[in-house]
Amino acid sequence: MGFRSLIRIFELRSMILTLGNTQLNLGFRSLIRIFAGKIKESDMPRKKDGMPYEVHPTPAKGKDGKNIVYAKPAMRYKMTMQGVEDFCSRNYGLRYGELSRAFDVFLSAAGELMAMGYRVDTPIGSFAPRLELIREITDPDDVKSRDIRFNGVDYQPGKRWDESLERWNNGFRRIENTNTLELLADKKRLEDVLQNCLQRYNGYVTVGSFARTSGLTYYSARKQLNQWTQGENPKLLKTRRGQEYIYTEI
Repeated sequence: MGFRSLIRIFELRSMILTLGNTQLNLGFRSLIRIFAGKIKESDMPRKKDGMPYEVHPTPAKGKDGKNIVYAKPAMRYKMTMQGVEDFCSRNYGLRYGELSRAFDVFLSAAGELMAMGYRVDTPIGSFAPRLELIREITDPDDVKSRDIRFNGVDYQPGKRWDESLERWNNGFRRIENTNTLELLADKKRLEDVLQNCLQRYNGYVTVGSFARTSGLTYYSARKQLNQWTQGENPKLLKTRRGQEYIYTEI
């Protein structure tokens, strides 16, 4: 350590002692110990801020023969609309309920516009109706109005999402998670989780509820549930309900 650095450290120490702040003084002592080599980087407090993320394996193999991994946000908690209202009321000066009313108006207006054939472009993204045929048709001339139905809404996020995330981005921190492959290999545990879900949710289960209960990712939970609907003796029946599928015991 250079002489100027030592002088600067002792100047900082004098300022801290003058302020009389015990916590800052303790922080200074820790800094001195780091410079002296008494504290390793691994002994420092771990990062507690930033977006939490998890690491999961994919089915694909890498050059070393092991599964390639990917990172995903560790979204272990859900913020309800009531929670968002409260957050905006406390931090953005909105009256409680104002945001919900704005959403209600937007959903009604956007639904009307999309039913009229418009794509709705907004600061948070673009919305357009998605259609599907209710039966298999090979000749375009055979398609009639009665053969078409709505199949949800296509949503393309706008760039302002990226700008907002970057604005508040404070890095990333890893959250330790269980190994998905190990969870999938424990078939008995998965079957026990399935039975618990069926009892809790009145005889049916969704991908989301099974994922939360089992600890699997959404993708792996859907894959496992779909496997139980296949074969000569399937355990589950897959049925569409609105915009999602439910799985009921056979």
